[in-house]
Amino acid sequence: MIGASLVKTLFELKGNPRACVYTEPLWGLSMNLCLPYASVYMIALGLNDREVGLIATIYMLSQVAFAYLSGPITDKLGRRKTTAIFDFLSWCVPCLIWLKAENFWFFLIAALFNGAMKVPTNSWDCLMVEDAERSQITRIYSLVIVCGQLSALFAPIASLLVARLTMIPAVRILYMNAFIVMSLKIGLLYRFSRETHTGIARMSETKGQSVWTLAGGYGGVLKIIASSRGSIFSLVIAALVGAAGMINITFWQVIASKKLFVPDTLLPLFPMFRSIIAIVFLFIIAPRLSKITLRTPLLIGFASYMIGQTILTLTPPQSELTYAILCASLVFDGFGSGILAMLAESLVALYVNKTERARVMAIQHMIIMFATSPFGWISGVLSGVSRNLPFVLSIGLLAAGIAVTLAFYRFDGKKRD
Repeated sequence: MIGASLVKTLFELKGNPRACVYTEPLWGLSMNLCLPYASVYMIALGLNDREVGLIATIYMLSQVAFAYLSGPITDKLGRRKTTAIFDFLSWCVPCLIWLKAENFWFFLIAALFNGAMKVPTNSWDCLMVEDAERSQITRIYSLVIVCGQLSALFAPIASLLVARLTMIPAVRILYMNAFIVMSLKIGLLYRFSRETHTGIARMSETKGQSVWTLAGGYGGVLKIIASSRGSIFSLVIAALVGAAGMINITFWQVIASKKLFVPDTLLPLFPMFRSIIAIVFLFIIAPRLSKITLRTPLLIGFASYMIGQTILTLTPPQSELTYAILCASLVFDGFGSGILAMLAESLVALYVNKTERARVMAIQHMIIMFATSPFGWISGVLSGVSRNLPFVLSIGLLAAGIAVTLAFYRFDGKKRD
């Protein structure tokens, strides 16, 4: 039965994996309802393309700083407590700032807080997988992505709000909803999770040491990462996927609204369609990935994503075929981004050193964010010249992903898979 193994995994989950996966839809029902309007909301409040891109870069640089500290914080406070505290600081606090935003400086401050999400990204990953069976990791990440994508089915709610109230007041309501629902998610996850065995051990080992002292001991962690070609490969793939994803998240609404003249009320419906495609992929294809080398799905993912981006740049504005072509691009985008999002996360988790998971993943996330951060500002500058150019850049990044994958599996991948 199609997707049976994924459904089976969903019902077999226990402990922390179950708590993390079962509460994940609440993240989508909070933040994912706002994302389709994030960039056009900024523009509606007077920001230009370059400022939108600069906000994206500041957000990434903030993530670099917090990623550096995320390992020591996670080890010091424990996976469970760290996730609760920093989920609130990095999501609930920015929601209140976005709710009241009036100009560039509001978004700048929110981006600095929002960058703290790299701390719970690390701690939540550890909380979810440290006590999970290794054979389940890929399917667990698939389920997480499905939970996030399902929230797009509620996009018509956002459309109705915008149609009735116009852009700015409607998005403010969505941010208030995000604050409430995200607070609920944090409380439920804390209630139904427990500290992991590795987390308890690391809390004991780091007792009496400050976060700054622990952060200064990253030399050995860097050696662990550098000694593993698989870890380096996973970092490069995650950085390329992250950069392409950031460009899409930041500028898809802009090109759809300002170049293709898609009405504001329809903007959330296209990501909903894209999410449905990603969900179909995850149920049909993802359960079979453990049976084959990851080389093939990586190449298919990059190629599909490239095709989707290419079609997007060629979509004519205000044509009878505009919406049909846009949907075609989203079919390839949804398929490609679905497979790459799941594989990029899984590769990082699979190649990580188990005993130093928190600190290794902290450095990995920091490297990924540092490599990704310039592309927000660069894309903003390019978008100011032409709405197509950010996506031309994305196509180049995806092509680089194909080249890196081919090189890795030619020289090293076969024995490691």
